Amino acid sequence: MSKIHMVLQGKGGVGKSLIAALIAQYKTSKGHTPPLCVDTDPVNATLNGYKKLNVVKLDILDGDEINSRHFDKLIEMIASSESDIVIDNGASSFVPLSNYLMTNAVPQLLKEMGHTLVIHTVVTGGQALVDTVAGFGQLVQQYPEEAEFVVWLNPYWGPIEDNGKGFEQMKAYTANKSRVAAIVKIPDLKAETFGRDLSDMLQDKMTFEEAIAAETNTIMMRQRLKLIQRQLYDQMDTAVIL
Repeated sequence: MSKIHMVLQGKGGVGKSLIAALIAQYKTSKGHTPPLCVDTDPVNATLNGYKKLNVVKLDILDGDEINSRHFDKLIEMIASSESDIVIDNGASSFVPLSNYLMTNAVPQLLKEMGHTLVIHTVVTGGQALVDTVAGFGQLVQQYPEEAEFVVWLNPYWGPIEDNGKGFEQMKAYTANKSRVAAIVKIPDLKAETFGRDLSDMLQDKMTFEEAIAAETNTIMMRQRLKLIQRQLYDQMDTAVIL
């Protein structure tokens, strides 16, 4: 049966939509049936901007609470889908969604339906390091064994280090290592070349396939994007859960 890839992190602006878009592109590039992409972010529906991915926009938040009828629709979409599903969730709905999933035993329900729930979360460097590491720990403690975890390390805002320790040496990881199916490290890109190219691509809401094929982009920009894509996909190839 299908895998449900849900991107969750309580900190905003850390790259959740980028990860959701990457998962969808990667699955398609491997010849799989294109996944059903769902954007549930009530504030910044970034994933919905990717026209190539045919994203479904679903408002699951009503004020500060989950709209149960809209969430029920999401479960019906999952039940009827023959492909994997990628769900991008916003920071503002992180807490109510997690609570709703637990209260209604949704991870167990998905397992009974034959699906695998894969939770993707982001850990960043810089000022958000403490919050994103804590967010990872909170998710692992909150979600039952039915959920698999993939941690994405995003060094865009600085090195992912705490007192000289990388993420894999931090207590939050060592104490929960058995729950982590894979770690994907987003490349630390030079701002003036590779970083700028990727930033421009993301701002235009283009997939790698679109940006690399676009003749309006320079030859070297397209070459650098190919290299970034290869670095990411090579890591994703080793993540069996994907």
